[in-house]
Amino acid sequence: MPLSSYPEFDAALAFAAESVERTMERLLPRSFPGENTGEDRVFEAMRYSSLGGGKRLRAFFVLAGATLFKVGVVPALRTASAIEFVHAYSLIHDDLPAMDDDDLRRGKPSCHKQFDEATAILAGDALQALAFEVLAEAATHGDPAVRAYLVSDLAKAAGAHGMVGGQMLDLLAEQQVGEMSIGAITRLQRLKTGALFEFSCEAGAILGKVEDSRRGALQAYAHDMGLAFQIADDLLDVRGRAEEIGKTPGKDQAAGKATFVSILGLDRARDQARLLGEQANRHLEPFGPKADPLRWMTEFVIARKS
Repeated sequence: MPLSSYPEFDAALAFAAESVERTMERLLPRSFPGENTGEDRVFEAMRYSSLGGGKRLRAFFVLAGATLFKVGVVPALRTASAIEFVHAYSLIHDDLPAMDDDDLRRGKPSCHKQFDEATAILAGDALQALAFEVLAEAATHGDPAVRAYLVSDLAKAAGAHGMVGGQMLDLLAEQQVGEMSIGAITRLQRLKTGALFEFSCEAGAILGKVEDSRRGALQAYAHDMGLAFQIADDLLDVRGRAEEIGKTPGKDQAAGKATFVSILGLDRARDQARLLGEQANRHLEPFGPKADPLRWMTEFVIARKS
């Protein structure tokens, strides 16, 4: 059932999350009773860190885009799962002592706390590899060129010119207290968070072999929505509670890290998030009512409490 069939956002979000969770569960490696292959611990850590939590926002974007271009259910769910595997890997590594050093993720102990640092690193590595394995398989799309396109674009979004590059800039930001401009922070967050959002929003167009202005509209939507998401995230870091947001609040402020909130202030940051959300939704006008799930997501991102 396409997401546009749901009259309300909560039902659409729940459907997307449940559908991709079932697909991820089937794709993840697992050990079986009486079978001990030696890799069981890393299988367990992979499943611990990727299943049973999270709002599956990136998966939602994939399924919403697939709805716009009448993409089949299986290709959409497999692509959404691959992106969620990359996201889960990034969270495992982000929580490590060498990175953000966080003991809590999605309301439970981080992977390196539940297992150990070495197992966490290996689980993250394996989840990233699994994502590309899933995209490269024929079950994801019958056209090898489309599969190659998905692999290439996700690699760019997740690599040194995308998420990993943004994480490097984020680590360096802790050494540049008071020196970062709003432009530098915008670039940092566009790489660290926005690149994967952009790929998620475009994935439906890639699967549907769409190469016209409609794909550009989704790129523009993802850019503005991604920045609105990050501003909302910065606001949560200041005013959120651990039991609500599922991670340790106040870490950016304690580290002296420059954020949208530290530069703009609470009120201006909140206004900027709202402005970006309105701008993002204007990019969806060519799609009409079929893009309502994306419009709902914009509102959710700006108003979210976790």
